[in-house]
Amino acid sequence: MFDLPTLGTFIAVVLGLFLIPGPAVLLVVSRTLQGGRKTGVLTGLGIAAGDFGHTLFASVGLSAVLMTSALAFNAVKYVGAAYLIYLGIRAFLARPGSPSLPAVAPIAPAKAFLQAIAAELLNPKTALFFLAFMPQFVHPERGSTFLQFAVLGLIFVVLSSLYTSLLALSIKPLGRLLGRLSWLARWQGKIVGAVFISLGLRVATQQR
Repeated sequence: MFDLPTLGTFIAVVLGLFLIPGPAVLLVVSRTLQGGRKTGVLTGLGIAAGDFGHTLFASVGLSAVLMTSALAFNAVKYVGAAYLIYLGIRAFLARPGSPSLPAVAPIAPAKAFLQAIAAELLNPKTALFFLAFMPQFVHPERGSTFLQFAVLGLIFVVLSSLYTSLLALSIKPLGRLLGRLSWLARWQGKIVGAVFISLGLRVATQQR
């Protein structure tokens, strides 16, 4: 279904994106600081569950579209490419700022898990990202597109769960490390911008 270069590229890109602090990371960090490691881990698992929900939504809709015609494939491809390049340009041009944690009241671990699922499912930017990001790794000639989406989604969820769990378990030493890496705050926009722009260009040049 997937060749090793495709899977390797997908995993490398996902891991690279995880390393750029975003809303999900800040939520896990803040929940961990407020409620402890268990709350932080369950928040990360809730975010991963929400991401898999987005994957299933994308699978149902896009698996049919990608098999319909070359015109439908190209429409999805160019819209996705334009969105990724737009995100990249915005990130690249954004002025670096001081990262700050959102104010989050103490919360029970189970409630944190459920709220993280809802927050991720209702995030339109996440939905748009999955619609733009996933199709470039799906090839109809290699079998069921729905199954390909599902497999990629599971890989994403597993990697996300592992990353956020490790983050919650090592929050204190990680905080000291990030304090020494102030240059990352200055360059993170440029890094994620370059990643998104390169992804967009790859989507635009992908053949059906």
